[in-house]
Amino acid sequence: METAAPARCNVEGDIARLDLPLTRLAYRLAAGMPVKIVAIGSSSTSGFGASSPAATYPSRLEAELRQHFPGHPITVVNRGVNNEEIPNMLLRFETAVIAERPQLVIWQFGSNALMHDKALDPGLIAAGINRLKAIGADVVLMDPQYAPRVLAKPAHETIVAHIARAGRENKVGVLHRFEMMRHWHEVEGLPLETFLIWDGLHLNDWGYACVAKSLGVAIAEAAGRPTAKVAVSTRATTKVAGTSRRHSSLAH
Repeated sequence: METAAPARCNVEGDIARLDLPLTRLAYRLAAGMPVKIVAIGSSSTSGFGASSPAATYPSRLEAELRQHFPGHPITVVNRGVNNEEIPNMLLRFETAVIAERPQLVIWQFGSNALMHDKALDPGLIAAGINRLKAIGADVVLMDPQYAPRVLAKPAHETIVAHIARAGRENKVGVLHRFEMMRHWHEVEGLPLETFLIWDGLHLNDWGYACVAKSLGVAIAEAAGRPTAKVAVSTRATTKVAGTSRRHSSLAH
């Protein structure tokens, strides 16, 4: 009996693109220095539904970025906690994020606010971003997943739009995960079970891997834009311009 080939993970460059360059990350890469990234969020960051810790999106992202930047020491630290919302995450920022001294923070939120029928507080989002910027970190926000339980909530489009607006107003990038996953299903025609587990909310191994691949492409492109000129400090200070790298569709 033949088994179906695994679905192809197509990275859509127009969706998996960050609006702003990642200048701090570009600086570290240009200087040949180790890079640390912290992923903070709720269950889809911690990896609920993944078959192992190695199959979570932060673990897969680390592997993706090491392929994009061979020879660079890159670590992605997973600081996801199941069922957490923004106020609880902010309480953990000092020990879970800032203490790691990351160059990039990926902050995923919004799904649990939807599940609990709560609105997002723009003041708390701005306060969190400002704390991360204060330590010199680049910041990328990640919006909710496209999934039946998210779609069942009338406010889901409002939450997605709210996070996009928070990115624009606070001048940080946004990984548009909702739109990315909607594209998988509505444009590419992938069944929901290709990327979701039984609960109609959380991703499976394929889903986490494809999110990580798309995010890896987005990060590599944003850290390599020729407009992202950064100062490299050793004992003297020189200016280094990042090298433009364009990535297209990739497959697992």
